[in-house]
Amino acid sequence: MPPVLAAAESLPPLFILLALMLVAVVLVSLLLLRLQQSLLVGYFLCGVLITNSGVLEILGGGHSHTGIRQMSEFGVMLLMFTLGLEFSLSDLKYVRRLAFVGGGWQMGLCIALAGTGALITQFPWAAAVIVAVTLAMSSTAVSLKSFQDLGQESSPGARMALAVAIFQDLFIIVFFLVLPLLLPTEAGEKGSLLTRVGSLLGRGGLFVILAGVSARWIIPTLLNAVTRTRNRELFTLSIVGCCIGLAFVGGMLHLGLALGAFVAGLAVSESIFKPRILADVMPIKDLFLTLFFVSVGLMVDVRMAIVYWQPILALTLGMMLFKAGLITVIARRLGLVHRQALMAGFGLCSAGEFSLVLLQKAGPVGLWSAEAQQILVASCALSMGLLPGLMKTAEPLGAWLEKKGWGRRKPKLPESDILRQKMKAMTGHAIIVGHGPVGERLNKALLDQGIPTLVIDLNAETVRNLKRHGQPVLFADAAHLETWELTRLDQARMVAFTFPDAPITAEALSIVRELRPEVPVLARARFASDVERLKRLGAAVVVNDELEAAKSIVESALIMQGDS
Repeated sequence: MPPVLAAAESLPPLFILLALMLVAVVLVSLLLLRLQQSLLVGYFLCGVLITNSGVLEILGGGHSHTGIRQMSEFGVMLLMFTLGLEFSLSDLKYVRRLAFVGGGWQMGLCIALAGTGALITQFPWAAAVIVAVTLAMSSTAVSLKSFQDLGQESSPGARMALAVAIFQDLFIIVFFLVLPLLLPTEAGEKGSLLTRVGSLLGRGGLFVILAGVSARWIIPTLLNAVTRTRNRELFTLSIVGCCIGLAFVGGMLHLGLALGAFVAGLAVSESIFKPRILADVMPIKDLFLTLFFVSVGLMVDVRMAIVYWQPILALTLGMMLFKAGLITVIARRLGLVHRQALMAGFGLCSAGEFSLVLLQKAGPVGLWSAEAQQILVASCALSMGLLPGLMKTAEPLGAWLEKKGWGRRKPKLPESDILRQKMKAMTGHAIIVGHGPVGERLNKALLDQGIPTLVIDLNAETVRNLKRHGQPVLFADAAHLETWELTRLDQARMVAFTFPDAPITAEALSIVRELRPEVPVLARARFASDVERLKRLGAAVVVNDELEAAKSIVESALIMQGDS
């Protein structure tokens, strides 16, 4: 045996696995960045390559598979903590209709169809329920990260995706509590179903009490004490300790490490410490995400996947097409315009992180065959890997479909007839597109000067609030021709785009210039590269966020130096 391999045998298998993972991730990520492809796909491929290339067997021997399971469990636990930390009941307050109506219909219909399909293919009823929930869940991490990469994290499609993801998170918490009832009893475990239900309720209730006490008293008291030390390392260590501690409690009560870690994130998600926790945790969130997706790749047996490639492909395409179509229809019924509804549908059409967690828990206990486990794992992982690339096609696909007539006559803006009557009386008004912090201040300044304004916004709560205060407002998409036909653009004195989304501004600007070339247009751009593009399209003034921030920082720094 070569000396290098002999030396490798003396190293811990988990260390060998971690080293291979990180080195492979760096190399593959550099390649994908050059090709402008999603890194998440690369992470998954790294796991597949490592576990199927034979390098683990060479370096780690028979202990490597134990390391794989440990790394997978650890990656899932860390990711669930960050998902719980980012879960916000305050967010639910603003998107509750989208969450409970949209999420309820999505989960209900997907579970019904997937469960029926599983029963038809001879799965036992308990296995069919788990498979149905597995395929109904969507990926929060991949979806929201893809929206961020596309610069649409504040778009209506992203809000719809967030709302449904929040509902799914609430659903899966309850499902994890009843999951032990669906799994076969362990060796030596006796008792009727009623006894098992009682045991589950007891363990679940005890965990809820412990988590509640921790969130209300123990964790805040601990973090208060740690904060007074002003030791940043100790604060970060305490947060990780809270995560692993509650995960340990969940494991000891046979509720799962993942559920414990997720609840640990929930326990601190609404505390006053959340901003600092996010500041400490977010820099390593990408590492958590990397570990998770590599660990997913580690679960895939390429040889078996090649044998069963047809059912894997059929299941993946069927799941993604059905969920994309269903969520698009639901989003349209809830008031989203066609293109944003399609973005929401594409963003939620894959399986999710919790899907893989369920498969990890249910696969080894014999509910279905090893072949079925590989088909399910490969399909879920493949759908998550395809999602970032698929999301990039949603916007141009939506534009192409609209040019072909999709959605031209179907959508009607809320109260469109009433709004048309109100618009007839408007003249000399300013049209403000977007009513965020910038749009709100501009609107107030113009009204103070006696200039009438019309606001266009896609946030339903904002629109309802403005209507209550008598502000003329349209719940509409500025990138649609129908919107500008309602604004009396021919009588407007100016148009202001107050959000920095250059692609949407450019599309709306082309419509404005086509309808009324001479109207003054004020626009906003996040990056300097977008300024000239918007000016070429006809914007008279483009405010560059980067440049204005730089000016403000320079002026503030010089003032501080003068004061000193």
